[in-house]
Amino acid sequence: MRIEPFRLERYFAAHEFRVKHVLSASDCESLSLAGLLEMASPETAELWRGLRLGYTESQGHPRLREEIAGLYESVAPEGVVVAAPEEAIFIAMHALLAPDEHVIVLAPAYQSLHEVPRSIGCEVTPWPLEAGAHGWRLDIGRLESSFTERTRMLVVNFPHNPTGAMPTRAELEAIVALAASRGAWLLSDEMYRLLEHDSADRLPAVADLYDRGISLSGLSKAFGLPGLRIGWLAARDPALPARFLALKDYTTICSSAPSEVLAIAALGARDRILARNLAIVRTNVAEAERFFATHADSFDWLAPRAGSVAFPRWRGEGTADRLCSGLLDSSGVMLVPGSLFNATGEHVRIGLGRRDLPEGLALLGKFLSSTC
Repeated sequence: MRIEPFRLERYFAAHEFRVKHVLSASDCESLSLAGLLEMASPETAELWRGLRLGYTESQGHPRLREEIAGLYESVAPEGVVVAAPEEAIFIAMHALLAPDEHVIVLAPAYQSLHEVPRSIGCEVTPWPLEAGAHGWRLDIGRLESSFTERTRMLVVNFPHNPTGAMPTRAELEAIVALAASRGAWLLSDEMYRLLEHDSADRLPAVADLYDRGISLSGLSKAFGLPGLRIGWLAARDPALPARFLALKDYTTICSSAPSEVLAIAALGARDRILARNLAIVRTNVAEAERFFATHADSFDWLAPRAGSVAFPRWRGEGTADRLCSGLLDSSGVMLVPGSLFNATGEHVRIGLGRRDLPEGLALLGKFLSSTC
């Protein structure tokens, strides 16, 4: 297999642990081990105390799969496969796609969502989000015209990374109907689901809407637990887990035993964890709105509706890449340019899930003042 270098991940690898502030983090503020264990139920705490560090079940701990299935209306524990989120993308696409098939991918996107099918030998057509005066919008007509006789899969991501965009319920149902009318798989990256800024905006999981729908999710973003490396694929099709697990035998085989028990604790305490993280995000959205209103000559603030990221448009001199490079060199603040998402136009990703956002924005403001 030949695959392009993952530009965003290489950028994070080069800078994330060497800077003062990561202004483009996509995850929420991480929990400590002690803090998570304090939330564990007595039963889960006993699991932790008695944990043995042997192999685990390839599909995932049965209790963990029960907790995950509880996030869905129509997915049974048997329909859940536990895997690291990136691994889940890899095994789902390799299980369901073949060379010369056609895949449509919402754009801009996390690189693996379009690069993995391309590496398989698929033709990939982007379905671009469009930035308007009042935020981001979807062109359902353009999606419909992108389907061909060879279209095998449609890949979507809501809440969207990097824009924070969300479809309406009617738009999501139209997306599902288009996939269903062609018999295409619908792979839905839902890593930011449950972080809707207004709970009324929450949409059903794709796995609950469509028998060929697959929901990808995990604990890295909304739960603030990326260090656990726990994610999952959830689907109603009873034949899919076996297909996924046949490939997982060649990747991790099984998940980390400590991570699985800690994931059980996290899902058991999900209301507390999500309330905490949503409070941080909502506070930071207000902070970001004030900052970008003050710097309206340099940025167009495109308000996100959900998730822990936003994607404002850079209006200043030069490119967004140049802005990010200058800020990194002068202030030790890491800001991600939209080019790392193959995005058109000049954008940067702002992370809204961490408590140090105000400090990072203040340093960005000082940098803008010194260079303008």
